[in-house]
Amino acid sequence: MANPTIVLIHGAFADASGFRGLYDELLGEDVAVIAPPNPLRGLSGGDGEYIKAVIGGIGGPVLLVGHSYGGSVITAAGTADNVVGLVYISGFAPDEGENLTDLQSKFPAPGIIPYIVQHPLPEGGNEFTLAPEGFHESFCADIPAADAAFYAISQRPLAGVALTEAAPTPAWRSRPAWAVLGTADRCIDPGVHRFSYQRMGATVTEIDGGSHVVMISHPKEVARIVLTAVRTCAVQSA
Repeated sequence: MANPTIVLIHGAFADASGFRGLYDELLGEDVAVIAPPNPLRGLSGGDGEYIKAVIGGIGGPVLLVGHSYGGSVITAAGTADNVVGLVYISGFAPDEGENLTDLQSKFPAPGIIPYIVQHPLPEGGNEFTLAPEGFHESFCADIPAADAAFYAISQRPLAGVALTEAAPTPAWRSRPAWAVLGTADRCIDPGVHRFSYQRMGATVTEIDGGSHVVMISHPKEVARIVLTAVRTCAVQSA
């Protein structure tokens, strides 16, 4: 069977440009890659359905790769019929009925907390960004300061509803999963990842000292995991 198309889903406080290093590592590996925008409006606000629509336009099997909040999105969207596997990069992986605030509350508070900035939305509710002065330290401490400064000014906000809404039936109950996490993640406590990935039975790789953005700071290692998932899913689906 042909290799599945890799669909890269970014998370909060970011856009798809954070996948550039990973994309470069995947070039020449006989895989198709797309990195669509994630609306960041919450699963009930359409993020999961939007990505399902993207997946529906792909003719053939799909491997979903989700970073950070993008993990929640692939957990919801990954129930689409042509999704054959999931890869979590420091990504949330909620169970049915669980919300991200409750999941994180069982573990130490992450280092981003002092830097979260709240912005009211015209239609009601709030969205959140990270203050630029704390962005490097709390989000991406293991990349150059100049790169962090650009990511800080180009970040996209996350709607507050994404943190409190209950997750739907998770795709990881019916799809094979792989996961990679940085042990120095200050955006989501590493304990959240370890708990979630063990619960789902994922094949887990830890990157010692890696920050929340291990796909930027360690693209070769993350690419190896993604390609392992690609090849395993291609064989299993043949």
